[in-house]
Amino acid sequence: MTDSDARPPQPVIDRSERTGNIWLLMLLALGLVAAAAAFALMSRDQAEPYVLALLGVLAVIGVFSLFAGAIGLLHFSSRSTVNPVAAAFVDTHGEGVLATEVDGRIIYANQAYAALTNAEGAADVRSVERVFSADPNAADALFRLSAAAREGRSAQEEIRLPQPLGRNDGEPHWYRVTVRPLALAVGQEAGKKEVTVWQVADISRDRVDQETSFQELQRVINFLDHAPAGFFSCDARGRVVYLNATLADWLGYDLAQFDAGDIDIANFIRGDGAQLLRSLQGRPGEVRSETFDLDLVTRNGRGLPVRILHRVPFGADGMAGESRTLVLNRSPGEDVSEELRASEVRFARFFNNTPIAIASIDREGRIGKTNAPFLRLFGGANNKESNVPVVSLVTEVSRADLQRALDAAADGQSEIPPVDVRLDDREDGRSATFYVSAVRDGEGDGEVAIVYALETTAQRVLEAQFAQGQKMQAIGQLAGGVAHDFNNVLTAIIGFSDLLLASHRPTDPSFQDIMNIKQNANRAAGLVRQLLAFSRRQTLRPKELALNDVLADLSILLDRLLGEKVELKVVHGRDLWPIMADLNQLEQVIVNLAVNARDAMPQGGRVTVKTVNVSEAECKTYENTRGMPGADYVLIEVSDTGHGMTPEVMEKIFEPFFSTKEVGKGTGLGLSTVYGIVKQTGGFIFCTSEVNKGTTFRIFLPRHVPKESDRPVERAVEQQQLTDLTGSAAILLVEDEEAVRAFAARALMSRGYTVHEASSGTEALEVMEETEGKIDLVVSDVVMPEMDGPSLLRELRKTRPDLKIIFVSGYAEDAFEKNLPENEKFSFLPKPFTLKQLATAVKEALNA
Repeated sequence: MTDSDARPPQPVIDRSERTGNIWLLMLLALGLVAAAAAFALMSRDQAEPYVLALLGVLAVIGVFSLFAGAIGLLHFSSRSTVNPVAAAFVDTHGEGVLATEVDGRIIYANQAYAALTNAEGAADVRSVERVFSADPNAADALFRLSAAAREGRSAQEEIRLPQPLGRNDGEPHWYRVTVRPLALAVGQEAGKKEVTVWQVADISRDRVDQETSFQELQRVINFLDHAPAGFFSCDARGRVVYLNATLADWLGYDLAQFDAGDIDIANFIRGDGAQLLRSLQGRPGEVRSETFDLDLVTRNGRGLPVRILHRVPFGADGMAGESRTLVLNRSPGEDVSEELRASEVRFARFFNNTPIAIASIDREGRIGKTNAPFLRLFGGANNKESNVPVVSLVTEVSRADLQRALDAAADGQSEIPPVDVRLDDREDGRSATFYVSAVRDGEGDGEVAIVYALETTAQRVLEAQFAQGQKMQAIGQLAGGVAHDFNNVLTAIIGFSDLLLASHRPTDPSFQDIMNIKQNANRAAGLVRQLLAFSRRQTLRPKELALNDVLADLSILLDRLLGEKVELKVVHGRDLWPIMADLNQLEQVIVNLAVNARDAMPQGGRVTVKTVNVSEAECKTYENTRGMPGADYVLIEVSDTGHGMTPEVMEKIFEPFFSTKEVGKGTGLGLSTVYGIVKQTGGFIFCTSEVNKGTTFRIFLPRHVPKESDRPVERAVEQQQLTDLTGSAAILLVEDEEAVRAFAARALMSRGYTVHEASSGTEALEVMEETEGKIDLVVSDVVMPEMDGPSLLRELRKTRPDLKIIFVSGYAEDAFEKNLPENEKFSFLPKPFTLKQLATAVKEALNA
């Protein structure tokens, strides 16, 4: 080994140690020359003191420098003071290193830089800008690097040249160029000097290796993409993270538009098959593989029978990782054993696409093979290695019945009755019916039974709703029939009370007793109206109402409904605007809300009913009134101090058949009826509630501005006829209730009318013949034996098309109007009625 081989590489240029200043040296030399010249012009005696003084100064400076150097105060720079390790590291660095001053002057360049730039000596070393400026491909990168150098910040760029640096031939090369600022200490008094360090590295080999690896990867991906089998990978949630071109082509997806996670396996696996793949479970660190025969769904909706080989690794935490899933096409012509393939595909379709959950059961009652609906129904009860007993999937009360059916199947019995089971313990929870079938040839797999489970939750809910609807319809019919009969009785009581009052003076001792009888009969009539409203036999008859008067009349009934534990507080608003509403229906709304409030306070509390005017500007101050247009409203607010409702319950309170009460204690129709009445009246209802604090219902009813043209005809006629309700017309009175007929006949005869009585429609026709049709008005009941009121009217129209008629009924007008000819004109008087109401209706009909 020669001496040159033993020495480490030396830098091509190293001017980093020249820290002096040549101008100071020249100035010092000129000073000494000037002093010598001055001394030469002087005489010896004159010059001697000055020479001695100059020599003394120089001697002092010399001695001071020696002491300063000894104590380290003065530093004499030399190359040997540089850290030899740092210097050797830079000199032997594999990357080219170039250091320049701010003005661009080169102060250092190592051998690697000279070799990269093809510089033979120090004179050939050029700056980085000049080295790369010959190639226009490097112009943009050089501009960015130079800008970073001027701004004193670091930067890095990769530059591709068609030939190596300093050569005109060769393969393309890649270079990585880095620039960074560096501050050098040049002495304690001189401070620091700013230096720019450039590093140039040839990274062509790395780029070639990367290109080769990329090409190899592309070849592997190309092989996988165009393999004769489909392949995809999905995460634990079923989102597809990879899809090969073969499977994408089968399904009709465009790989160019596919992004990882955009597609779920449920998008292309038919039915509940996706649940089969998601349900695969394993132990931490285990890799599980399963085979499934399923149908995929293409983008155009066509089915594709496939066999899926699903492999899932599980991490140390037991969480499923990304799968490796192979998909084999089992369409006709794709499988060699065509008959076997076709039969397997048919079975797989039947097994996994049936809406019935199916599972095989071994002798110990454990679940074996399952289909997708079974996993969906029982929340992913897994097969094979889970060892889940099928009886554990049902509630405790249902397990004994199911176990008896399984034991019967294990004994080989063929006729096993279905078993109705509950899947959870809630009253309105899920339920199912199990059909158990024995397996006689299951020695190989250990199966003794096949279980077919059909969920019956929705069916049970429908049956309960149907039974509830039938019960409500029956109760409604009963209530309507009772109300109709009561109306006949009350009509007679009220009518005869009016006749007695007409013959008694207020000073008569019996007058007050008769008034009490009439008042209580009117109260009973109000209860009958509520029965009719409940049975939907009463039409909506809006009229102008004063809410404070309505609440004052209703407060007595509310007090009794709420009971002793609940305090009723009614707050009447001042100067309330009038509203248009059906009195009976509005009373039903308030009663329903009050009863619900009472039920929410089993230990007692307070119900507050408040009324107030709400102007258009004030509408926005109330919470939860979204969707209500701004206008003038009258507000009815019903609040309680009960247990309140959760947000989940609040979402369903107006739904029909929804109730939070125990079975048999609530119909679930109360609030839905309230909602319908309020909406039909043109108003809005909103609810706010807080658990353990109470509930508030707010009903906004539109303000009614009375007009003269809006006044009811009945009021106008009543005012016109208030002084004269007598007449001389001939009236045919048709009524099957003798008491009602007797009262009505006496009432009309007392007003001067000629009254002909009939107890049925057939008898009424006979009276018409006897009187030769000289009847001015017919007052007829609607519901009668033999011939009802509408049938009587049709017969009378044959001979008297212009005959006037008043129908009297305890039912609503529209309950029988549909049985009449179209555009038929008639008057209507609801039962029960007073003597005055009967006389007014007759007078109005005759004058019409």
